[in-house]
Amino acid sequence: MLETKQYGDNETKKRILGKEIVMMKTAAWILMVVLVIGLVAIPGCGDGDSTTGSAEAGSITVGSKEFTEQLILGQMMILLLEEEGWDVDDKTGLGGTVIARTALESGDIDVYMEYTGTGLITYLGHEDAITDSQLCYDVVKQEDLQQNGIVWLDRSLFDNTYTLMMRSAHAEVLGIDNISDLASHINAANRLKFASGAEFQGRDDGLPGVEMAYGFEFDDVTQMLDGLTYKALKDGDVDVAVGFATTGLIAAYDLVNLEDDKHFFPVYNVAPTLKKPFLDEYPEVENILNLVAPLLDTETMQALNNRVDSDKEEPSDVARDWLIEVGLIIN
Repeated sequence: MLETKQYGDNETKKRILGKEIVMMKTAAWILMVVLVIGLVAIPGCGDGDSTTGSAEAGSITVGSKEFTEQLILGQMMILLLEEEGWDVDDKTGLGGTVIARTALESGDIDVYMEYTGTGLITYLGHEDAITDSQLCYDVVKQEDLQQNGIVWLDRSLFDNTYTLMMRSAHAEVLGIDNISDLASHINAANRLKFASGAEFQGRDDGLPGVEMAYGFEFDDVTQMLDGLTYKALKDGDVDVAVGFATTGLIAAYDLVNLEDDKHFFPVYNVAPTLKKPFLDEYPEVENILNLVAPLLDTETMQALNNRVDSDKEEPSDVARDWLIEVGLIIN
């Protein structure tokens, strides 16, 4: 409301009052423009991209191996990077270990999750397993960088090592709690059928090594795809099977992991791996991908794997739900 002022004659009053009105309208218009500009400049306002870090984001190709856990972990990385404004090329589900690592080394992908035990033995050529998670990670992180220029980011809490499994009820009846018990049972001329994937059957840290370490030998081994060993065990087609410790089907099928009481199997904590030149160019990627590691324990990973293996959910949906639940992405 205009303040009433005393002026001279009426014509003078009108001229002065008219000038005041024009000045006030002009000031109001200028204020409105300033406010609009200010709102557009504020992150998250206006029509611009409100994604955090989008100014630094670029393009990145994410890969993974072909089994359930790797597919989920690959989708987690994709969603985290997209949340920060990255243009992500999804190359998850590439195949086995050698295919994924070769893709990283050749530049076909920029990042994938690898396991410390695999790095130690398969790529760095160590003959003796390291069964302490932190020590194994430290050795692999240092040597792979020095020898191959591969950077390992933070490792997960869970250890997805190989495991020998039995049906819970069958193991209880036979009194088998650990692999030493299993060896004693077999060495007492008790025949048990064993299911193994092809890779485990030929690896030094697989079947040949565990039989040597514990002093026994299966005399009835059926080779099948890794994912089929759990169902074969559940259905009673075999008595013992190899699996991975964080697989959701272990709980779903009421199976039990036999304790590796001699600590034969290497540890297999997982971590994002990237070539050093890429990380040097985009150092912000490290902080983005390191958000996951401290939150992934064995129970969590088993539950996520089970949603895919048993409930037949898509890895991308499972990854998204969990990231939202823990507050790492919005939607």
